[in-house]
Amino acid sequence: MKSALENVLQKHQPDFCPVINFNAAKEKIAPINLSKTNTELTEEVYSDTKSFSSYIDNLKKEQGAKFLIGGYAELRDMYKRSLLFDEEKKYGIEKPVAEEPRRLHIGTDIWGDAGTKIFVPVGGMVHSFAYNNNFGDYGATIILQHQLDTIVFHTLYGHLSLGDLAPLQEGKYVGRGELLAHFGAPKDNGNWPPHLHFQIIDDLRLYEGDYPGVCKVSESEKYLNNCPNPDLIINLMRYLA
Repeated sequence: MKSALENVLQKHQPDFCPVINFNAAKEKIAPINLSKTNTELTEEVYSDTKSFSSYIDNLKKEQGAKFLIGGYAELRDMYKRSLLFDEEKKYGIEKPVAEEPRRLHIGTDIWGDAGTKIFVPVGGMVHSFAYNNNFGDYGATIILQHQLDTIVFHTLYGHLSLGDLAPLQEGKYVGRGELLAHFGAPKDNGNWPPHLHFQIIDDLRLYEGDYPGVCKVSESEKYLNNCPNPDLIINLMRYLA
């Protein structure tokens, strides 16, 4: 059964502005599999940002694609690259029972060139922003707050260019189609190949400038219910062959 948020997003989907410049008649967007089933994506590849970036670039070339897209509800081993997703390793805590690491991705990633423009899909206001600069984190991050048919929700934009945060003010209105940010280079985006992490959040709780984009498998129902499929807004999966 669809939630109230999912229903309102589906209702208004034709009105949303594209989050990236993509001409389906002339350009290609291709799927990417970064799950644990991808045997080509070894720990040696994803642990080093340069080698991971080369892997992404080569995939785009092989597919003849401007962008690669995927990742919602995808189980990924590659978060081993960062202590951020493993509480025991992060804090050096030994527990009688091993702590479950976070491995399930709950947003959609659009992989492209650094500097790619990101646009506001639906009008709202700047809720919060932050520079989450841990290795493997979001890097520069923006969260917008929206309201449609009395339903309040949020959208999160991660791995941005650090310079995009400078002109922002919390509470500032941003209009549909307005330039919001750019895909950040690794030095700004948490040491990842350039991409946008886009996520819809129903209940943001008390988070500011941050919200989990990866959860424990045991908590998947809670997080996936709170973070519906981003394609309800970005509407890009329809272009995949």
